[in-house]
This record gives sequence, C-alpha cells and structure tokens, in this order.
Amino acid sequence: MALPAMAEDYKIMAPAAPGGGWDQTARSMQAALQDEKISGSAQVINVPGAGGTIGLAQFVNQSSGDASQLIVGGYVMVGAILTNGSPVTLDQVTPIARLTGEYEVIVVPAASDIKDMAGLVEKLKADPGSVSWAGGSAGGTDHIAAGLIAKAEGVDPTKVNYIAFSGGGEALAAILGNQVTVGISGYGEFASQIEAGTLRAIGISSDERVEGIDAPTFKEGGVDVSIQNWRMVAAAPGITDEQKAAILADIEKMAKSDSWQKTLKEKGWADTYLAGDAFTEQLKADTEATTAILKDIGLVQ
Repeated sequence: MALPAMAEDYKIMAPAAPGGGWDQTARSMQAALQDEKISGSAQVINVPGAGGTIGLAQFVNQSSGDASQLIVGGYVMVGAILTNGSPVTLDQVTPIARLTGEYEVIVVPAASDIKDMAGLVEKLKADPGSVSWAGGSAGGTDHIAAGLIAKAEGVDPTKVNYIAFSGGGEALAAILGNQVTVGISGYGEFASQIEAGTLRAIGISSDERVEGIDAPTFKEGGVDVSIQNWRMVAAAPGITDEQKAAILADIEKMAKSDSWQKTLKEKGWADTYLAGDAFTEQLKADTEATTAILKDIGLVQ
C-alpha cells in the first residue's frame, strides 16, 4: 500500500539572536509550515554572531545532504560575509527563495531633540562622530543605509559612528535607554514602540510612502537614498535535485498560504517572493552591488 509522502520535519536555523528580523522570519515560517500542514513539525534553532556568518559556517559544515535543514538569511548576510572575510559564503548553500522585503526606518526616542531627517543631517554634518547609530550587524543593511545617508549629504561615510548589535532586543534597549542618538533597522523591529509612542520614526527608506506606516521617506526629508532589505531561505549543500524540488514546492505552498500572507501584513513585510534559478541570479547581482557599496563606505578594501 503506497502511503502519501510526508513533507520533511524541517529544522530552520535563524543565524541571529531571538527578536531580530531573521528570528522573526524563521518563527513565522515555522508557524505557517505547521498551520498549513505543509510540515508535520518545524523547529527553530538560533545561532547568533558575526552577521549570521557563525550560523552559516555551522550550517554548511554540519548539514550537507540533509534535506530537512533550512537556514534563513538575507541582504545583511551578504554584507557580513564580505566585511568579516568569511571563509564560508552563500555559494556553499542551496538558495531556495527570497521571501520578504522590508524598508529601513530611522527612529529616535520620543523625547529626542531630533525631530526629522533635516535635524539628523544637521548634527551629522556638524560632527559625524557625535551621532551614534544603533543597528544590526556591521556591513548589513542598517550599516549600509547609514553610510549611504552620510555619503548623500557629503559626509565621509567612514566617519559614521555605527554600533552593531546582534539582536533586535539589544539595539532597542540602547535606543530607549538614550545610549545612542538614533536607531536604524527594518520597520518590523520597531513597529510596536513606534505605535506605542515611545519611539518616533523620522524617516523610511522607500521611494514612496508605505501604506499603513506613518513616516516620511528619506527623500521627503531631503536625503536622496532608498534601500530595501530582503530575507531569504536556503537549503543545505549537497542535496539532490529531487530534494531541492520538494523543498521548493513546500516553500512555494507556504509563501502563497493565507497564514503567511497574514503574517506579511502584520509585520509590514513586502511580498518579494522569488524562487529557484531566478533568485540564484538575483543573489549574484546583489552580491556584486553590495561589494561596490561596502568599498564606498570603507568597510571592504
């Protein structure tokens, strides 16, 4: 008697501390895979450090040929691999799909004397070092955005006083505790504090205002910069074409499911789903573009 093939019980690695964007992505995937009965059980494992490159190295070294293992990553990891001179790169995993896109938002504590992008730029031009930025990993999207803002305003991007935190929770504590001037991250990481009024969003990195987000674009604030972070899922190295096809089918089902679409709306994530070979090509292009930006802001020689 032929039994229907059960999908894998997936183990999803979030190569970051709990609370940040990768962790939220992995846990949202876990919920959708289980709620939609795509996977019998999905587990999330956190391996933080060095912009995801510690988790990536562990994943590559320990999961070869294992079709149950997935890793969440994204634009931040592309930068971290370059800035950390990581011996393990995304060429060593099996890219599956880009899942989400998210704009960067700059926040200040509610009581801050910085009211808008113009106020931030004024301080930055007067003394770049006096403006401390709390964000995620060095060389990630947050850091790149801060460098691009400085560059657009004629400030030496290598003078940006950027403080990297490995989890969203730590950065948030530093901002709320007035240990830094501004915070920069994906909107989802600050959404509840912005809505509660403890943080004020002074700018968002989209070309046009984002529906449902009460923040002017950087461009409205006079700063000609736009950037979108993206997040992806990849499978283990050394899997067969059949295994890859089965994972692609599961992830596609998840990405199109009602519970995943609901999560995107709740988190303010854009649906930028791109799978298979088209995503592999896009990943190559993004890696080349990121290398150029990181050289510009002095993070990569």
